[in-house]
Amino acid sequence: MVVLRSYVSGSWRSPEEEGAPLLDAVTGEEVARISAAGVDRAAALRYGREVGGPALRELTFHQRAALLKALASHLREHRDELYALSARTGATRNDSRFDVDGGIGVLLGYASKGRRELPNDTVLVEGAAEPLGKGGTFVGQHVCTPLRGVAVQINAFNFPVWGPLEKLAPAFVAGVPSLVKPASQTAYLTARLVELIVESGLLPEGSVQLLCGDAGDLLDHLTEQDLVAFTGSASTAARLRTHPGVVRDSVRFNAEADSLNCSVLGPDAAPGTTEFDLYVQQLVTEMTVKAGQKCTAIRRALVPAALAGDVADAVAARLAEVAVGDPSDPRVRMGALASLGQREEVRRSLKALTDAARVVFGDPDRIDPVGADPERGAFISPVLLRADDPGRAEPHEVEAFGPVATLLPYEDATHAVELAARGRGSLAASVVTADAAFAREVVLGLAPWHGRLLVLNGEDAGESTGHGSPLPALLHGGPGRAGGGAELGGIRGVVHHMQRTALQAGPAMLTSLTGRWVPGTDRTVTAEHPFRKHLEDLRVGDTAVGGPRVVTLDDIEHFAAFTGDTFYAHMDEDAAKANPFFGGRVAHGYLVVSFAAGLFVSPEPGPVLANYGLENLRFLTPVHPGDELTVTLTAKQITPRDGAAYGEVRWDTDVTNQDGASVAKYDVLTLVAKRAGA
Repeated sequence: MVVLRSYVSGSWRSPEEEGAPLLDAVTGEEVARISAAGVDRAAALRYGREVGGPALRELTFHQRAALLKALASHLREHRDELYALSARTGATRNDSRFDVDGGIGVLLGYASKGRRELPNDTVLVEGAAEPLGKGGTFVGQHVCTPLRGVAVQINAFNFPVWGPLEKLAPAFVAGVPSLVKPASQTAYLTARLVELIVESGLLPEGSVQLLCGDAGDLLDHLTEQDLVAFTGSASTAARLRTHPGVVRDSVRFNAEADSLNCSVLGPDAAPGTTEFDLYVQQLVTEMTVKAGQKCTAIRRALVPAALAGDVADAVAARLAEVAVGDPSDPRVRMGALASLGQREEVRRSLKALTDAARVVFGDPDRIDPVGADPERGAFISPVLLRADDPGRAEPHEVEAFGPVATLLPYEDATHAVELAARGRGSLAASVVTADAAFAREVVLGLAPWHGRLLVLNGEDAGESTGHGSPLPALLHGGPGRAGGGAELGGIRGVVHHMQRTALQAGPAMLTSLTGRWVPGTDRTVTAEHPFRKHLEDLRVGDTAVGGPRVVTLDDIEHFAAFTGDTFYAHMDEDAAKANPFFGGRVAHGYLVVSFAAGLFVSPEPGPVLANYGLENLRFLTPVHPGDELTVTLTAKQITPRDGAAYGEVRWDTDVTNQDGASVAKYDVLTLVAKRAGA
């Protein structure tokens, strides 16, 4: 008998009792036992705060991202083992890939975004500095720093790999340790996942802990620096959200709850169209992947009333081809629910739904699974319902968390939006149409009630990941019934684990605090041009000044002829004078930028390897023939790249005229070499 262990306070802890049995969803055999008896949950939280947190905060965003990438590679080497355990949860091979590979993909996604979008630093500076006084000596800046607590994740049974990893990744990049509490039904798979993480030795000690068994008094020991991320039922989310430990210290609580997601078929998508086929295929996929046990699965299929019969027939025909049974049998396309208890829960929900809708396909009480015992395995038939009265409450309030969907006929776009809103908030919705006007009306109507919307048609079908596939770059969460929270969401998910603080100070002090040069801070003009310095020798505030250079009418006319930009403001004196912005012929903005580059560049080969872009370019004052341009280039931010022979330097660029007025401001981005061997 295998008894699942918890990994807390730096070691594996076996429970002080045998625990409850966990059964194979296909065979009914005992897989393991689970209990958290004897685990000191308060000590685990302290350990995360005192050991895991400090170790993570010593690392930069880039270093944390690199560790996630290494962890993803390590887990990839053990996918087959995870697939095999996943099969015991009732998952087919494709279901297992969705869970295991999806979780690994989240690690890789955050590893990439962390390196590309965050600084190689331990503090995140948000936005530009805000001037707070007329003289420029008082400025403000928002910064984000990691919370000094633990990200407690309480997960659902349906995604025992992807669920923990999609919560771990943003917390880890932010610098916050995680405590993973899996749902008991599939905890043996999550436990092996955490074993692989610990065995890898890649992550700092204390950055990941595992609690197998009930949460017990875990929430009693939370502080204002901790976070809770929950995935599960709306009723449980409500109970946890109002837990005294959460309420007392305003603990950040993020919930992803049950969700009556919908998919809307456009009136243009008649049988024979690409969109009709896509809709039918997507609905069948959403009903059968993971046996419908997905928080993003389509529960309500909104179809034009005139097409309801066609959709019902087409979906039923496809469902008839879906073999249900033992996932190890190559004929099987849909496995079992996670447990016999879960099957009974789906059957109870179906009884409520069939009061308002009739069964079009399937029998929830009878199943002849391929290669398996229907009494021992948690098998159920896919069930398609049709509600001839879409206004009935049940389809919009009752979720059967399994392979169940209800067809709901609508009259027009307004009616479709009204029906979708009856779900009171969902994680995901889709609109399948090639009609842009219909799509716009429905999307804008659905948006307030949904965290994510897919518009599917022949244009994007080839690359679309589908209605129910969360992506680490995008928001995953929803309003209202869906829990009101948001998981993933790219860098938003990282910042959720950080405290945003408004700093108010003088420019020089703010520069010192953030490591980013703020206008108003002294510049350092040295005899050596900054472009001659390697990355390690550059300092924030290092400055080059070039110019002046007189802009002539010949320059403007030559640039116009050379580029083909003969816009009247550059070439027609009378028309330019009539323009209220110019008062006469002016230089091209890009001529000004080009002259500025010539003024600040150090042309010989050296540490500057490449200019890879400009950001925040604004033209502020017109440049007329005879004006003199001077450019001031200041090192604003220096970002080394770990493991690379170069880093990135952001230069504040200010182009001024003979009166000292800024004519253009922007950031120049360069790649600068490190010293050899660095």
